Amino acid sequence: MSENGNGSIIKVAGPVVVAEGMMGARMYDVVRVGEENLIGEIVELHGETASIQVYEDTVGIGPGERVVNTGDPLSVELGPGLISSIYDGIQRPLDQLYELQGSFIKRGSTMPGLKRETKWAFKPLIENGTKVTGGDIVGEVQESTLLLHKIMVPPRCSGTVEGIKEGEFTVDEVIGTVTGENGEKTELKLMQKWPVRTPRRSKQRLAPNEVLITGQRVIDAFFPIAKGGTACVPGPFGTGKTVVQHQLAKWVNADVVVYVGCGERGNEMTDVLREFPELVDPHSGEPLMKRVVLIANTSDMPVAAREASVYTGITIAEYFRDMGYSVALMADSTSRWAEAMREISTRLEEMPAEEGYPAYLGARIATFYERAGRIKCLGAPEREGALSIIGAVSPPGGDLSDSVVQATLHVVKVFWSLQGKLAQQRHFPAIDWLTSYSFYKQFLADAFEDKAMGEDMAKMSQTAMGLLEDEASLIEIVRLVGAESISAKDRMVLETTRSIREDFLHQNAFHKVDTHTSIEKQYEIMKCILHLHEQGLAAIERGVDITKVFALDVREQITRSSYVPEKELDKIRNIRTTIDEQIRAIA
Repeated sequence: MSENGNGSIIKVAGPVVVAEGMMGARMYDVVRVGEENLIGEIVELHGETASIQVYEDTVGIGPGERVVNTGDPLSVELGPGLISSIYDGIQRPLDQLYELQGSFIKRGSTMPGLKRETKWAFKPLIENGTKVTGGDIVGEVQESTLLLHKIMVPPRCSGTVEGIKEGEFTVDEVIGTVTGENGEKTELKLMQKWPVRTPRRSKQRLAPNEVLITGQRVIDAFFPIAKGGTACVPGPFGTGKTVVQHQLAKWVNADVVVYVGCGERGNEMTDVLREFPELVDPHSGEPLMKRVVLIANTSDMPVAAREASVYTGITIAEYFRDMGYSVALMADSTSRWAEAMREISTRLEEMPAEEGYPAYLGARIATFYERAGRIKCLGAPEREGALSIIGAVSPPGGDLSDSVVQATLHVVKVFWSLQGKLAQQRHFPAIDWLTSYSFYKQFLADAFEDKAMGEDMAKMSQTAMGLLEDEASLIEIVRLVGAESISAKDRMVLETTRSIREDFLHQNAFHKVDTHTSIEKQYEIMKCILHLHEQGLAAIERGVDITKVFALDVREQITRSSYVPEKELDKIRNIRTTIDEQIRAIA
């Protein structure tokens, strides 16, 4: 129709619109569809005919209406103002839209991701005349009390800095210019844009050999995730996937947390929006929202926007990683993202693969998780950043052979398997210790400042896991012949594993003390449980009746140790002395 890539609609199939006359259009260009200027993205091209996924409701749109190509890919605005923001899947600020339009967003609504009227105090860190390249830090803005926002040269820009100055600026005001060798000038602003489907560049990828502490005992002690690592949390309905994601977002020791609610129920995102502003960061004492970015794309929002929301989230996370920060991204849930891909693929009349998902499902999931990692950042000064991705998966009926689960397991290094039977027993987190795994467990010892303590914890974790595996085989025998018919040593194993399960692995997310456990406290609790096991076995060998060991008062102290405040760890250490005294008393 026209040389600028504008055309007209010839077909509407749910969120997919087909337009003809799109001369000059490119894949993933953002377009405006219909008289209401709905936002869409080109996902398929055949000559001058383009298939467009529309991020809004297409009811009322019909053939003949115009389609305008913006010529730009779907991009996000990156700069001061991201922290504490709540966006939808295409980076529209939901709080500002609510103030302007009320509870329902009008179709075709547009609003910049970063506020244009807010002024930020910019402090330059380089002088005029300095030669810079992409990724160099030229200045900083104190965005929140927890985050110093570093202003970087855009990745594809290099040259000599001119006109940089200190002062208060909005995100779209010029703070200086970069003159390239060919004399071309590039304006420096507090804000930069980046296409969401293109991974941001780095200088070098590094081994993810540092543990990301989450405060959740079953994760940190048995199945840890590394900074820059990947993990998935699959499980059936009601096993606590969302609570696990919330707990990690609250307590993980990352500098920045990006939480993407992708296609889950609205009340779950409401819990996040209500809780996070009231929570206190345990590492700093400041409100938790001062290091969090929320992206809410709930199940009642247009399905196509789910597909974009994970890319929006990961691009924002990469931006903070490039500043040299450790970033954790929670995606809840990638199954809903995959379902959105399946619906779009069906509308495009693509050949379906297993369970109706598109043949490229595995490639898309792999591409997403591969954007995680620990890196050397571009530019000066030299710095390291890390981006960890934790994705929830919701397989139908908890079936782990589901295509999304299997495609995810092929690329992630940590598998936290949530089991319905544990949830029914009210054991939370319902992570099954016999089927879960972590390839980062070898780095657990390095999570401690005290190397000897770290090595001891790694050994204790291995010992505890061995006991839990022994319990699994003993349980079958006990069911057949009864606990009294097995040896005293085996009965001691069953009692110790009961303590490991109930006193260590079980954790109350809604208790103000038990909700988060430092790695040092985890060490002390585990030490007490295994010390009682060792002393109990020694007493049995000396002829002490096993029932006397089970009747010791110190067992109640171990049970209550998880509720001891972090500043009173000596109370837990003293339990080991009490164990020795009470064992001597019965010997």
